[in-house]
Amino acid sequence: MNLLDRLQYFTPLDGVALAAIGICWIVIGLVVENGLAGRPSVSMLMADYRRDWMRVFVDRDPRIFDGNVLGNLRQGISFLASASMIALGGGLALIGNTERLLDVAQDLSLENAPALVWDVKLLLILFFMANALLKFIWAHRLFGYCAVIMASVPNDTSDASFARAAQAGEINITAARSFNRGLRSLYFALGSAAWLLGPIALLCATAVTISVLWRREFASHSRRILMEGSPK
Repeated sequence: MNLLDRLQYFTPLDGVALAAIGICWIVIGLVVENGLAGRPSVSMLMADYRRDWMRVFVDRDPRIFDGNVLGNLRQGISFLASASMIALGGGLALIGNTERLLDVAQDLSLENAPALVWDVKLLLILFFMANALLKFIWAHRLFGYCAVIMASVPNDTSDASFARAAQAGEINITAARSFNRGLRSLYFALGSAAWLLGPIALLCATAVTISVLWRREFASHSRRILMEGSPK
């Protein structure tokens, strides 16, 4: 079976839905990380708080609190990375045994498509799950770098101490950015599962995913609270 034979199982609407979720995933990431028309996102506001945290951290004595906060952040990332790895393994196992999925589809009176179609739809979910896993792993490692840099900050308020703390702050922000990218991939992985119900369901799920991310980054109650006490 060549490529054209495989493509015949998908409609133009499938292509539109697939392109839509890919474009939306890229665009919402750019908007969240760069803001829109001078309107900062929650992620951007938290970056300012992270820089302020590192400035305050310099003359805090003892610094146990800061170590605990960083440890909790790494713990949360470890949990999500483990969950993503389990989900990824389950998805790969399902691709190797698509017959069970075909039985479920028939029970639910879904489209009578060959195993190839279901494999491709599962691959979209696995793509987002794999991306999330890689982002979580990198975020975990970056927070480890941040911990080492924080440990190297001298116990005084000299310019060298603040410069080193500023380095830790930027690494902290980079780690958080990778973590947020992983979370967005999880959102889109959940949305892409709607493709199993058809392209219309995928388009609707993409719209819902974008609206949820938009609200939480630009129109949530937590954002209003962060704006009130923003370090800038």
